[in-house]
Amino acid sequence: MALKPHHLVRYKEIGLLLAKHVRAGIAQQSADAGADAMVSDEAGHDATKLAQELEKMGPTFVKLGQVLSTRSDLLPPVYLDALHRLQDKVEPFPFADVERTVTTELGVRLSKAFASFDHKPLAAASLGQVHRAEMRDGRAVAVKVQRPDIRARIVDDMDAIGTIAEFADAHTEAGRRFGFCDMVEEFRQSLMAELDYRREADNLRTLGHNLARRRLMVVPRPIADYSTGVVLTMDYVAGRNIANLGPLARLELDGRNLAEELFSAYLDQILVDGFFHADPHPGNVLLTDDGRLALIDLGMVARVAPEMQDHLVQLLLAISQGKGRDAAEVAIAIGQKLEDYDRGTFTRQVSDLVGRNQNVAIGDFQAGALVGQLTRLSGECGLRLPPELTMLGKTLLNLDEVARILDPTFDPNAAIRREGSDLMRRKLLQTATPGNMMAAAMEAKEFTERLPGRVNKVMDALAEGELKLRVQGIDEKELIKGIQKLANRLTTGMVVAALVVGAALIMRIPTRLTLLGYPALAIVLFLMAGLAGAGLLVSIQLSDLPQRKGRRRRRR
Repeated sequence: MALKPHHLVRYKEIGLLLAKHVRAGIAQQSADAGADAMVSDEAGHDATKLAQELEKMGPTFVKLGQVLSTRSDLLPPVYLDALHRLQDKVEPFPFADVERTVTTELGVRLSKAFASFDHKPLAAASLGQVHRAEMRDGRAVAVKVQRPDIRARIVDDMDAIGTIAEFADAHTEAGRRFGFCDMVEEFRQSLMAELDYRREADNLRTLGHNLARRRLMVVPRPIADYSTGVVLTMDYVAGRNIANLGPLARLELDGRNLAEELFSAYLDQILVDGFFHADPHPGNVLLTDDGRLALIDLGMVARVAPEMQDHLVQLLLAISQGKGRDAAEVAIAIGQKLEDYDRGTFTRQVSDLVGRNQNVAIGDFQAGALVGQLTRLSGECGLRLPPELTMLGKTLLNLDEVARILDPTFDPNAAIRREGSDLMRRKLLQTATPGNMMAAAMEAKEFTERLPGRVNKVMDALAEGELKLRVQGIDEKELIKGIQKLANRLTTGMVVAALVVGAALIMRIPTRLTLLGYPALAIVLFLMAGLAGAGLLVSIQLSDLPQRKGRRRRRR
């Protein structure tokens, strides 16, 4: 373990954090199995303290806690719940820093770039804060400004976390099982991408294009000339945070349609477009003044390959229809089997999990929690599921929460079943693009052009006796041994027949040398033929006896 002196304080903080909370987490897992209520209460208290301590350690650890809230294969449910509620609670940084950053990045004074710029931020988070402003043409915008020196701080924290992950992978069973270094590297890449506001601007454009046909959804458009790596200027969306809606405000909503539209839009993002907003918690979804839903803060997005999309469609449909065994088969197909993989146990437990959730009341069913439990079961049975499934569980968990706010009776299972046929239709249409059709046409053209020549080569080889067939899956040694045995028996039979015929012919020739009144040579040939025939019969019986016994055993 290569320790760096300037990280010693961070090593100490992380070590104390692990020492205090790992044992409580293990106790909670035991309580889940043994229904120990007192241990469970202690673990709940410890989970809350863990979330609070991660907040105190800074933005890197807040983000780490949010990522860990999706890892049901690593942490007990009470910890997942506490970390899921973990949000950035930070004070805004001074406006002087905001003005200096914007001026430096845009290369123009704030008063020249904007007609007005609010000093008080609309929202403040661990990585940056957002201010409302007005362009010179009167357009209302929101300007997101990154905190000064936050990148250097996160790089330093990630270096310390990576060192501890290397130690855990090399010296602990959990590290060898889960591969903490890979998790940390994936987290590092996600966090560094979130720090690049140019990527977030691209994400806004992509998602806005994909959701353009959704009349109840809106995504703010970025303004390229006023955006850089640490400053992002985008349309201002007037609305209220979903998390802050009161009971009276919810009564005025068309909650059912909004929840249906949101869930349908996310199924499209994940299972058809392969690009989705990965952090749709209530704070990142706004109810606009005109009654639509706006998705903001697209720093964290995820992509799903087309092959994985097909598997996820099958998985969600199997879960929604209560087909636990089918869901287990899909998970097995996409998972990585470890040394202690137990297929039978995993299939039984997933079937039981899916079956139990079919009987849950509509208001209590959570699709995201079910995917998380599936991930936990896979880890217990030696099956490591791909990170796309973990991200899917996190996204669905947030969607469940938002949908419950909009419509307490919303049923994710029914929504998935309703959207199933449309999802399949859209995926088929997606494959029938001009590019795919052109590629198929080129392959067909090449096949047609080469087919006559290949047929001529086959016919010429057949006519000249040069056609060779290569058959695999046959034991050549056993085949040759059987042919030799058959040839030996056939030859012995022909020799016996020749001896009998020869002896019969000699019987008619008069001779002085007789045996029992018959020509002696004929008698000798008859004896030789009899002995050879008897030997052949005995050989056949001894050779075929094991095969007959095997057939009798199979019949029984």
